[in-house]
Amino acid sequence: MFSLKAKAVGSKKRAERDIVALGIAVAAIIMFLGTGSSVMPQIARSWMFGAQAPDPILINALLLNIALVVFGLRRYRELIIEIEQRRAAEEIARELSEIDPLTGCLNRRSAAPATDKLIAKTDDEVAFMMIDLDNFKLINDLNGHKAGDHILQTTAKRIREGLPAGSVLARLGGDEFACVVNFKEASPDRIDQLAADIIERTSRPIDINSVPIEITISVGISSTMSIGEAEATNPDGDTLMHRADIAMYHAKKKGKNRYFWFENTMESELRFRNDIENGIRRGIADGAFVPYYEQQVDLDTGELVGFEMLARWNSPELGLVNPSVFIPVAEEIGLISPLSESLIAQAFADAKEWDPKLTLAVNISPIQLRDPWFSQKLLKLLVKENFPPERLEIEITESCLHENIGVVKSMITSLKNQGVKISLDDFGTGYSSLAQLRTLPFDRLKIDRSFVGELNAEEACDKIVNAIIALGDGLAMPVTAEGIEDERILSALRGKGQMKGQGYHYGRPEHAADVRKRLAGLGLLVADPVSGKPIDNASSERQTKSA
Repeated sequence: MFSLKAKAVGSKKRAERDIVALGIAVAAIIMFLGTGSSVMPQIARSWMFGAQAPDPILINALLLNIALVVFGLRRYRELIIEIEQRRAAEEIARELSEIDPLTGCLNRRSAAPATDKLIAKTDDEVAFMMIDLDNFKLINDLNGHKAGDHILQTTAKRIREGLPAGSVLARLGGDEFACVVNFKEASPDRIDQLAADIIERTSRPIDINSVPIEITISVGISSTMSIGEAEATNPDGDTLMHRADIAMYHAKKKGKNRYFWFENTMESELRFRNDIENGIRRGIADGAFVPYYEQQVDLDTGELVGFEMLARWNSPELGLVNPSVFIPVAEEIGLISPLSESLIAQAFADAKEWDPKLTLAVNISPIQLRDPWFSQKLLKLLVKENFPPERLEIEITESCLHENIGVVKSMITSLKNQGVKISLDDFGTGYSSLAQLRTLPFDRLKIDRSFVGELNAEEACDKIVNAIIALGDGLAMPVTAEGIEDERILSALRGKGQMKGQGYHYGRPEHAADVRKRLAGLGLLVADPVSGKPIDNASSERQTKSA
């Protein structure tokens, strides 16, 4: 608003200067006509007939008057040229403020106002389509920014060619585009067809240095049609953009290369996701994440041999939250490492009270293994908590092996050299090769619960479990079966070889205090340094309170 007022004031002042310059020139011409009409004849008679010359003052006044006429007209002409140049510059500045220079589309600043104009001038419904290129950053990094610019220009051209006349196309920034089109309320399927056509158009390969680059897009759609909620007014451009952005995020989450219409539940899910993110940040600082422990048992003897640590979030607002909810979010927002490290430190402190023969298994996120300093951080935690490394077993999934096998192998070797055991988790669900199993120094294989849970129900699963156990025997790697839910599964596993097992058949994961009580009853707590007797429940409770 301020810039518009400044432009108006500047234009008014220039107009006043134009009038003044023109006034000076006109006044000079009138004076010239008045003075020249009497002086010029006298000068002519003086030159031609030798008559008396006019008064020198009048001649000088006439010459000055001529100079004023020349100066005034010249200055007026210069001002006219200056005004035209300034108007052209202002038009260019206006276009730059509203147009994306790379693609020629409208920019984010002008997208919402253009949407409002389209809504105001049509009696039809208006649809706002948010378009985002999938994995564009990776394409840009691999092929260079020049290639990225070419892809954006080509994409904008293809989208524009598929839009009906009168539509709005904007580049909102980066690899985000927006289309605004009108449609009949009775024919919303026209927008579905348009979205499908845009997805098909943009997915055609783009040649970059004779190399075809294929891209896909995710599309979110919102419209002025009622979506079930009671609205006091029709949604404006900003509201449509916000809703389409939510729908586009939903399309990304559902696998990309597709489109979704906005629904109220999407916004609720997004708000819940935002609450989870904020809760994770607060929870790490407040110590709201706590370790729970699942028993690991020798299947032949039924003896308790250790525990696997599982993360739980004791949220003040949400209660006890399962890791399947918060772990993926923590990985996406880059907080899985501090969260995991805080849990591991708590687990070390808890496990020091257990009998030394009991092991502690800890799951490691693939995100953590991307950190080249992960092994040093873990070893530093072991030293800080004075926890024996030979009692620790870290579990990594098969997917970790394909991201950076060299770094993973280096970290595994570093940890094994200090006595830490390494287990390959969820074996059978990934793509591990025999060469990897032979060259990487794993100590144990864990059969995924998806196979164990179907034992006796499907013959194929029984064969897979037998094959994994045989593979473990051949590679001298003991096996752990997870997901033992009942006696039927346990009976099916017995006799297949020596192995450990875990699952709800042996009990649900427990808090540290409940584990202490269980171990106290089994006589599997370390001796009290004063009395020399196993720590009892009362002392465990005192330690819990002091902690």
